[in-house]
Amino acid sequence: MAASCVAVLALSLSLPLLLLIAWKRWRRGRTARHAVVVVLGDVGRSPRMQYHALSLTKCGFSVTLLGFCSECRGSGFLRRLCWVGVREQAKGAVIGKSYFLRESKVIFRWVHLLWKLMLPAPAAYIFSPVNPPGLPAIAVCWFVACLCGTKLVIDWHNYGYSIMGLVHGPSHCLVLLAKWYEKLFGRLSHLNLCVTSEMREDLAENWGIKAVTVYDKPASFFKETPLDLQHRLFMKLGRTYPALRASSDPLDPTTERSAFTERDANSGMVTRLRGRPALLVSSTSWTEDEDFSILLAALEKFEQLILNGESLPSLVCVITGKGPLKEHYSHLIGQKHLQHIRVCTPWLEAEDYPLLLGSADLGVCLHKSSSGLDLPMKVVDMFGCCLPVCAVNFRCLHELVKHEENGLVFEDAEELAAQLQMLFSKFPDPAGKLNQFRKNLRESKQLRWDESWKQIVLPLLVDT
Repeated sequence: MAASCVAVLALSLSLPLLLLIAWKRWRRGRTARHAVVVVLGDVGRSPRMQYHALSLTKCGFSVTLLGFCSECRGSGFLRRLCWVGVREQAKGAVIGKSYFLRESKVIFRWVHLLWKLMLPAPAAYIFSPVNPPGLPAIAVCWFVACLCGTKLVIDWHNYGYSIMGLVHGPSHCLVLLAKWYEKLFGRLSHLNLCVTSEMREDLAENWGIKAVTVYDKPASFFKETPLDLQHRLFMKLGRTYPALRASSDPLDPTTERSAFTERDANSGMVTRLRGRPALLVSSTSWTEDEDFSILLAALEKFEQLILNGESLPSLVCVITGKGPLKEHYSHLIGQKHLQHIRVCTPWLEAEDYPLLLGSADLGVCLHKSSSGLDLPMKVVDMFGCCLPVCAVNFRCLHELVKHEENGLVFEDAEELAAQLQMLFSKFPDPAGKLNQFRKNLRESKQLRWDESWKQIVLPLLVDT
């Protein structure tokens, strides 16, 4: 009798422990291959987080994306992932002057995010970026990670406080608070990734954070566009944007003609037009860290060179993207009376953007990092399409753009105009510098995102 009582007592004491061990093993089995990628905004405007999600999926993880999608690269594949939606923030919404209302909104967003993070199945990893819309997310992600035994991975695209500083000034109390906040939670995360070697060194020296550099790399769909696809793209976009239409009609009315190409009605063959304009492209989010007045001033100088008799082609300049300053610059462009340069500012469908880059003659980048420590992904995409680039100089640009090798670096409008003159002299010239840069890009055999991710990030997830 005594022995049976002891046995029952031992069983009752050990049962909770056994149940706990069984629950932990069950949970570990469920979470081992599940990750949550937090964007807290439009996933279409965060390609790096898209790529993380896609790479995780390709490596056998089930992935939950926390965000909403307007235009996503590789969107067909992304839409097959598990989505937990968040509402798009109303643009220009006015909360009012009440301090209580503003604070209530912040608290509501924190609680809302906490609820959304707890909805999916238990996860082994939470990936969170660092940027102003995502700043509140870091604390909530850390709390959920502690609560659920999940590992928090912070991906430093830039410093969120430095972006806020463009609007409020570097010494504003909110900017200083954001800097302290980022520093604190960067130290509390399990793994930190960053986009440049200089950022990795800055995080280590000034923040006490050990990070791993994961350079942005182009996705596989960024490549040179075949001539037939170029023609189809130009004809499609030309229906909406006159700058891409032919300046004159073909003799044969059955021949299709764009500003750059034409398709023979009988053979179906596509050829480039003789005397065609050069196609210059730029991509922007129309924010304070890109000064497009530099490009506009350079285009005016280029126009004057043509008027002065220089042997230069006409230009079609396509500036893609949307953002707060687009209306301002569109107004400035409308005030220019350029005879040999046509400018259009489309918002492209996701699948058309790589095709445009792969069809262009030259890319221009006006991105100046708010911290000086991140790199423009638009240049990465352009290089993926073997498109040479002229980029405005800043602190760590040398990690991406090699001057006189894959493009050129400029300081101001005067220097950019001189570079455009040099690159487009005798255009199209097979022996010119523009084609040499393109050849160098082809021969560089650039590593693509998936290959880079498997080499650098996947082993870190296995080891943590």
